[in-house]
Amino acid sequence: MNMVTRNEMLAVKTISDPRWPAVVARDSSADGKFFYSVRTTGVYCRPSCAARAARPENVAFYQTAADAERAGFRPCKRCRPNQASRVQLNAEVVAELCRFIENADTPPTLDQLARHAGLSAFHLHRVFKEVTGVTPHAYAAAHRVKRIRNELERDASVTDAIFGAGYNSSSRFYEKSGDLLGMTPTTYRSGGANTEIRFAIGECSLGSILVARSTRGICAISLGDNPETLARELQDRFPHARLIGDDSEFAALVARVVGFVEAPGVGLDLPLDVRGTAFQRRVWEALREIPHGGTASYAEIAQRIGAPKSVRAVAQACGANTLAVAIPCHRVVRQDGNLSGYRWGVQRKQALLEREAAR
Repeated sequence: MNMVTRNEMLAVKTISDPRWPAVVARDSSADGKFFYSVRTTGVYCRPSCAARAARPENVAFYQTAADAERAGFRPCKRCRPNQASRVQLNAEVVAELCRFIENADTPPTLDQLARHAGLSAFHLHRVFKEVTGVTPHAYAAAHRVKRIRNELERDASVTDAIFGAGYNSSSRFYEKSGDLLGMTPTTYRSGGANTEIRFAIGECSLGSILVARSTRGICAISLGDNPETLARELQDRFPHARLIGDDSEFAALVARVVGFVEAPGVGLDLPLDVRGTAFQRRVWEALREIPHGGTASYAEIAQRIGAPKSVRAVAQACGANTLAVAIPCHRVVRQDGNLSGYRWGVQRKQALLEREAAR
């Protein structure tokens, strides 16, 4: 076998390896997952190395840096693969900042966070958002709401919960409580008591459908095979609310929602009661911008909201959506175009996409 043929075979082997595209793209998200060596230079690198691209026939892959060194390669002086990567260092810095925010009596300012991390305020803001998908301010706000929820669920007084979470006045929290808790703090503390949720269960081409509405708008559109299961899930979400079913007037609204599910292109001109974290809301807004009949990958949604490293968090936000079709998480697919999980079943996701594509 001559040298040219051998090199061609080595090149084909490298190019067919699923790790090669990450090397070509200098994908920093692959750092730490594997390393590659270059035979002609005698060094090994991390996937994101900015050095001149190596010819595929000269490349070999290793699971760890130690494996590459045992094979006789030395660490690249440019990307320093035997040291913590920039992504790892940023993640460690942000993890420490998150702990600092969570343990602070009042939300720290951006300058205070910058001094704590030893970074400029601009750089800290960019790194924090890149790692978490949200700004430091949004993270602190979400944590304060979480603290209030925890306090209210432990039977603390509303006033103690609000001030204990770092709000300087109860009025500031009450101004936003509807968006943050979905109801007033007193109502949340009682598990939704005295809150009316009207609902009805019907049938559509995708099976059973439950539609529920609070005083603020539609708060649930659920699909399933068993009407009783859908009703129990609603009760679990609002354990102490007053659930009102079999309302003839509400049935007309359900019919409109069923018509929308059957033909999403017509739109749903009804108010929605959307409850979620700041990050989830950003994801859901991006989903509503996907055109009818189109799809987007989780990575593309992460890019659109300015958080390219938060692909997994985007998938989790899609799974937290409780408004089927109205917030079209069914239009989000994997990078390769294949379908992934869907809260209401992958078969329904497939049916919705086929129906939209046909129209």
